[in-house]
Amino acid sequence: MTVVALVLAALASLIHVYIFVMESLIWTGPRARKTFGTTVAEAETTKALAFNQGFYNLFLAIVSVIGIVLIASGTTAVGAALVFTGAGSMALAGIVLLLSSPDKRRSALIQLVPPLLSVVALLIAVSN
Repeated sequence: MTVVALVLAALASLIHVYIFVMESLIWTGPRARKTFGTTVAEAETTKALAFNQGFYNLFLAIVSVIGIVLIASGTTAVGAALVFTGAGSMALAGIVLLLSSPDKRRSALIQLVPPLLSVVALLIAVSN
């Protein structure tokens, strides 16, 4: 079950690195505008906010990846704490998006499901 948890945490981290790229690096470009449903003017106006938000996503991914590496190297307690923190925060952010913007359900579920499943799988793994 640990392997399943770590694979899901890695997938969640990759998704959040992708979100970082979209928000912090290409926010005003056509691909990000299409993905987030913004106009050129909206993207320009919110560029600084998106830049900052993208880094939150990157930091959550980094925390989770460090946790994955620590668990894989045998430092289970610290690694699990980091995966629970990173992936748990990702899942909670997905819940916030789902509740605050039901029209963005698909995006919320993409952001929410892998880290939530990772947390559940890791809870099962460390409980045995």
